[in-house]
Amino acid sequence: MLKNIVNTFVNCFKIPELKDRIFFTLILLAICRLISMLPLPGLDGQALQAFFDEIAKKDGGGLLGMYSMFTGGALERCGIGSLGIMPYISATIIIQLLSAVIPQLSKLAREEGGRAKIIQYGRYLTVILCLGQGFVMAMAWENPEKIFQGFNGQLVQDPGLAYRLQTTLLLTTGTLLMMWLGEQISERGIGNGVSLIITVGILARVPQTVQALWEMFVTPEGITAKFNLFHGIALVLLLLAVVAAVIAVTQAQRKIPVQYAQRTVGRKVMQGGSSFMPLKVNYAGVMPIIFAQAILMFPEKLLGMAGQAMDVKFLVDLSVHFREDQWVHMGALAAMILFFSYFWVATQFNEVQIADDLKKYGGYIPGVRPGGATSDYLHHTMSRITLAGAIFLCVIAIIPTFMTRSFGINYYVSQFFGGTSLLITVGVVLDTMRMMESHLLMRHYDGFLSGGKGGKGPRLRGRF
Repeated sequence: MLKNIVNTFVNCFKIPELKDRIFFTLILLAICRLISMLPLPGLDGQALQAFFDEIAKKDGGGLLGMYSMFTGGALERCGIGSLGIMPYISATIIIQLLSAVIPQLSKLAREEGGRAKIIQYGRYLTVILCLGQGFVMAMAWENPEKIFQGFNGQLVQDPGLAYRLQTTLLLTTGTLLMMWLGEQISERGIGNGVSLIITVGILARVPQTVQALWEMFVTPEGITAKFNLFHGIALVLLLLAVVAAVIAVTQAQRKIPVQYAQRTVGRKVMQGGSSFMPLKVNYAGVMPIIFAQAILMFPEKLLGMAGQAMDVKFLVDLSVHFREDQWVHMGALAAMILFFSYFWVATQFNEVQIADDLKKYGGYIPGVRPGGATSDYLHHTMSRITLAGAIFLCVIAIIPTFMTRSFGINYYVSQFFGGTSLLITVGVVLDTMRMMESHLLMRHYDGFLSGGKGGKGPRLRGRF
C-alpha cells in the first residue's frame, strides 16, 4: 500500500503540467504563510501570542482561538494576515444565501456570464467586510482586556486615529492579497486555493501540537508524567479511527438511480439511458459547526454582563454553564449543529428545481412519478441522510472539548482528533488528491483514490 502511494507521488512529477501546478501552488502557499507571519507596525504580538498559548492549554480560546487557527496563527501574532481569508469566505456564504432568497440573484447565477458577476459581487462585499472587521480589530487591540478576557497588558504602542486607519488598511490589503493568491491557485495551481490556504494555516500548528504532545509524556525530573505508553497507543488508535470515519462520511453518498427516456429534439433522436444522482451524506460540510460555534460565543458574555449590570446572581451562574467545557454548552452546540445542517440543505438544495429539470430533459426516478412526487421523494431522502451527517458532525465537534475536559489533554493536541480543523483538512486533502488523480488517469497512471488501472477500484457508497 505504502509503495503504491510513493509510486503515485513519483508519477505526479513525471507529468510536466502537473509538476508545474504543484510547484506553483507551493510557492503561493509559502507567500500566504509569509503574510501571516509579518507583524503589523506598532503592535506587540509576542505578548498576545504568549496569552493565546496559555489559554490553549485550557480550552483553546473559544471562537477567538478557532479564528486564530483559520488565520494560521496570524491573529495571535498581530500579523498582517490577522483577518485571514475568512472575510472572503463570509462574503461568499452571504452571496450564496442571498441567491437562495432573492430571485434576481438566483436568475443571474443561471444566466451566461452571471456566475462571473456573482463572484465580482463577492469581491466587493469582501472589501466592505475587511474594512469593517479591520477597524473593529484595530480598536480591539487598543483595549485588549475587553476582548481577550484575562489578558493584562498593552498591545498598541501609539493608539489613535492614525493607528486605526493604518492598521485597517494593512489588514484589508493582507486579506485581499490572500484572496487573489487563492484564486490564482484555483486557476493555475492544483486544488481549491482558498481551502488550501486555510488548511496550511491549520497545519502550521503542528509544531505546537508536537511540543504539547511531547510535554504530555516527557516531564521534568521529579514530576510524575500524567500519561504513559498505554495512553499514547490509545491516542494513536483513536486518531486513526476518527480520520477513517471522517473520510468515510465525507465521501459517502446516496446514489439515486435516474432513467432517461428516448426523446426527439428537432430532427435528432436522443437515446435514453440510465445514470444516478449523488446526494452527499454530509452535504453542509463544516459550515454548521462554524455557525454554531460563532453564535455560542455570545451567551456566556451577554448573560455575565447582564447579570453583573442588574445584580442578578441567577444570570451570572447561568453564564458559567455556557462555557465551552460545560455540558450545557455541548448540548446547545449539538442542537445548533443539527439545526444549521438542515438550514444549509434547505437553502442550498432545491429539490423542486431538480425535479423540474429531470422532467424537462426526460429523466425520471424509477418507481416515482415525475414532478411533485419526485420533489417529495428527494426531500424525504435528503432529510434522512442529512440527519445521519448532522449527528456525525455533532460527535466530531464535541470530541476535542470532551478530551480536554475529561482527560486534561492539551487543546492543541485534541483539536486534531475532531472539530473544524480535522474536517477541513481531510476534506481539502481529498479534493486535492481527486484533482491530481484526474491528471494521472488522463495519462494512464494509477490514481490516489483508485484501486487499479484506469481508476476502476472500489468506491465508497453510502446507503440510507
